[in-house]
Amino acid sequence: MTTTLDSARRHTAPQLDPKRWAGLAVLCASLLIVAMDMTILNVALPAISEQLRPGSVQLLWIVDIYPLVVAGLLVTASGLADKFGRKRMLMTGFATFGVASALVLFIDSAPGLITVRALLGIGGALIMPSTLSMIRNLFTDARERAVALGVWGSMAAVGTGLGPIAGGALLEHFSWHSAFLVNVPVMAIALVAAWLVLPESRSHRAGRWDVLGTVLSVVGMVALMLAIKNFGKHGLTDPAALIATVVAVGALGWFVHRSLHRPDPLLDIRLMKRRALSAGLIAALTTSIALAAMLLLVAQWMQLVVGMTPLEAGVHLLPAAIAAGILSPLAPRIAAVVGARTVMAGGLAFGGLGFLALFVMPAPLTYATVALSLTLVGIGMASLAIGSAAVMSSSPAEKSGSAAALEETAFELGGALGVAILGSVAAIVYRAGLSTGDLAGMGVTGDAAEAARESLGGAVAIADQAGAAALAEQARDSFTGALEIFGVAGGVLMLIGAAAVWLLTPKGMSVTGAH
Repeated sequence: MTTTLDSARRHTAPQLDPKRWAGLAVLCASLLIVAMDMTILNVALPAISEQLRPGSVQLLWIVDIYPLVVAGLLVTASGLADKFGRKRMLMTGFATFGVASALVLFIDSAPGLITVRALLGIGGALIMPSTLSMIRNLFTDARERAVALGVWGSMAAVGTGLGPIAGGALLEHFSWHSAFLVNVPVMAIALVAAWLVLPESRSHRAGRWDVLGTVLSVVGMVALMLAIKNFGKHGLTDPAALIATVVAVGALGWFVHRSLHRPDPLLDIRLMKRRALSAGLIAALTTSIALAAMLLLVAQWMQLVVGMTPLEAGVHLLPAAIAAGILSPLAPRIAAVVGARTVMAGGLAFGGLGFLALFVMPAPLTYATVALSLTLVGIGMASLAIGSAAVMSSSPAEKSGSAAALEETAFELGGALGVAILGSVAAIVYRAGLSTGDLAGMGVTGDAAEAARESLGGAVAIADQAGAAALAEQARDSFTGALEIFGVAGGVLMLIGAAAVWLLTPKGMSVTGAH
């Protein structure tokens, strides 16, 4: 009898993959590289501009093509992974990322680099949702899954912080090509490791491929990202942004309608009816908005106001990554004590306080204040670990691809919105501090005045050319003031996000026991 009961228990208990933690290491290492690639280019841009001499439009595409391709293909990539195998798509992503990185050796023009960045975007789109959905399938025990997602979240944070440091260190000794070539050996190792330790998984409910849905999702997401970016750069009346908005609304509206009325949709929108999943998506969106805008503006302040080198700036940005890297793996344990709802909403509230510190701390703004702000924002990023656990735990295993795509899409949109909305707030305040009348009084008029009002980098360059030290000083003061007001806007946004997450998250929800 005892033997029979033991046999029954073995058959009914979830089977734990013995290689699951080794598999997590592979998934986290790949995510680390993809996250680093999102920020490493910021450090390499000056060297790239010096050698390739891209025009202003080409430079814009070098920066923007990667997130555009990633956002456009996330839904399609998750659908492909569900249908043809998540391990297969992940390894395809590794190979694409590695080959694209190696191709940089043959690049001698801006269009060539744009092509390489687009290929990297394809690889990134195949990798990112696959890592989340494979964690959902690797870790059948909810408690272990929460810990695994915490570690995964810390890799995303650490990768974002390490990107500028790695880029700065490489560029001190090698050409800008090294910022790409560093990916090649890592992806080669990841390919072999994935083949050895990761199990294959796919959705058994995946039906016929939705070709029209694929086209609608790609067109709609790319148009939405373009609309956000153009509104942020050119204002609410920009014709290109308005046209992109119409295309995005039409394509995505049709896609959502199609997804809701098909038995086997490319993306299961109906998952968003689950309050815990929606709360996790809001946490991902809010965190991404905050992180993207904070890193962009604070990095500029460190280099152009304080006078740090790119490598020094990268090192001084580390408090956010360190705080998130330490707390993300611990988040499930904290949630077990105080509740997942408290950790998610409380983390976002901490991030909001970090933004507000830029405004409320005594003037003048110093690095000590900025370090405090970055640390609090990093604590807020740790809440993403519980948000990810809420998203993945509240969706069935066969829908893990859709859940992963929803979260990654929220994260990508958040990055674009952060730069567009919060970056625009800072830009408006900065321009207000550099009126055309003041510039004319310094002898700066016409295109030079417009360039000075467009960016702090432009103002410093104009000041150096004209020998106008007063212009550089006023521009730096104006940018510092803009960063302080940006803190208010970002703080309010994160506190609103915290309130929304608190209201949406079911009371008593546990990410270590929910399915």
